[in-house]
Amino acid sequence: MRLAAAFVSASVLVLAAAMPAAAQSVDRAAINTIVDQGFNHSEVMNTAAHLTDNIGGRMTNSPQMREAEAWTQQQFRDWGLSNVRAEGFEFGRGWSIVRSSARMTAPRPIDLRVIPVAWTPGTNGVISGGVVVAPMTTAADFDKWRGKLSGKIVMVTKPDTGSEPTEPAFKRWTDDELAGRTNFVLPTHTEPSLGGLREAAFAERLDAFLKEEGAIAWVRMSQRDAGLLHGTGYTYRVGATPVVPGLELAAEDYRRLARLAKTDTPPTLELMSEVQFHDEDVNAYNILADIPGTSRSGEYVMAGAHLDSWVASDGAVDNAAGSAVIMEAARILKASGVRPKRTIRFALWNGEEQGLLGSLAYVDQHLATRAPLGDAALDALPNSRTWRQRWPVQPRPGHGDLVAYFNLDNGSGKIRGINAEGNIAAVPFFEEWLEPFGSMGASTVSLRNSGGTDHVYMQSVGIPGYQFIQDPLDYSSRLHHTSIDSYDHLKPEDLRQAAVILASILLSAANSDEPLPRMPIPTQPTPTDPFAY
Repeated sequence: MRLAAAFVSASVLVLAAAMPAAAQSVDRAAINTIVDQGFNHSEVMNTAAHLTDNIGGRMTNSPQMREAEAWTQQQFRDWGLSNVRAEGFEFGRGWSIVRSSARMTAPRPIDLRVIPVAWTPGTNGVISGGVVVAPMTTAADFDKWRGKLSGKIVMVTKPDTGSEPTEPAFKRWTDDELAGRTNFVLPTHTEPSLGGLREAAFAERLDAFLKEEGAIAWVRMSQRDAGLLHGTGYTYRVGATPVVPGLELAAEDYRRLARLAKTDTPPTLELMSEVQFHDEDVNAYNILADIPGTSRSGEYVMAGAHLDSWVASDGAVDNAAGSAVIMEAARILKASGVRPKRTIRFALWNGEEQGLLGSLAYVDQHLATRAPLGDAALDALPNSRTWRQRWPVQPRPGHGDLVAYFNLDNGSGKIRGINAEGNIAAVPFFEEWLEPFGSMGASTVSLRNSGGTDHVYMQSVGIPGYQFIQDPLDYSSRLHHTSIDSYDHLKPEDLRQAAVILASILLSAANSDEPLPRMPIPTQPTPTDPFAY
């Protein structure tokens, strides 16, 4: 027995020595408390309901977003978090929809499904006119329609024939599919081109052309079928507001008009768009709150989601879901009485829908910036337009303080794992931290990179920033940015699971004896194919 015991003890010591430092920071007793708080006393759906049903769509700098900024700060304070604050960055004009309508009046009367395009002006009452189908995607298209648009409602999208779904809209990852998503994907790099940065945005050029030609409005076709609307637009900067009203029609309504325009009974329309601009404050605000650390002075781990949304509906899966999970993880950890070694910071980003602007502002102010291009015209452009083309990365004093950032922005689906963003050294940490949640479906650690959301600028300056893998559900198929993105499509069981796992991962990262390994600070990449033209 003594020999066996000695052998077992030696084996355990060898095994412990071989295991990553992350294993030492998985506090399973604390996880029990987190699980109890998150599953038996959850408030995540109350938070999500207030953001969606009560406040609604949260367009950056709109009155609804101002309400969300104030309400989320108060919630963090009520839960006992520290250093709750709103951190501003320059954005532009606020904008909101009062009401809108569209009606075909000939060859027969019929109401159409419509939404104003964000940051376009209203129609100043009901306007009426015939249509011209004039597809335009670049300035090179303008000459074809010169002299043909005066007094017309211009249909600027080339109509297609529609499509029918061939797969179910709602989906969960199978184990085999998750296993197939773990492969390392080689990056590819091309020679950078700055020429396109010098051109004005096409939306501004189109507006100037339509104004010059005397068009009374323009309409575009929704990018999705089934009557879905989006209304996304990007002319939010002060001084860049269009003159000609713009609206989006449901794809089926748009195609009907386009077909009729080719007959001997072309359609006429009545349009009405009443919107408001809000110029009281051109700054947008990120919302930040902390659970202070007990040691590791200055170091912190961070979790974030974007609070802003589009306004075709209530911005539920994109991204009240992620925001509610971030807030619930904060509530769970505070209610559990944990005392993390590192500070845990929670961020609700603003301006994500216009180009990850809030998280970029945080990176630029606190973590790292990039050298100017040295061209006065290019350096005067908004930061987000030139960021990726500017080298070298210039770390700020706080660069090393942020040891890990975790992002949630893929809808209401449960967490199934995490993307390690090519960081091979981080994989053992994530495997250890996720191990308690294998029975909840969260065990996949993928080396893949993920893009399109608020961890991207963290990664671009060498901060360990990660996006969770979530079940897709119907996020991309029919909810993302659409007119049915409401509370009804949130999944309570999935959001509770996500909040519990996020809280646990944050605690493990905050308590780990060694911080997550970092990738090298990025430098300008060499083109993958040096002989490409």
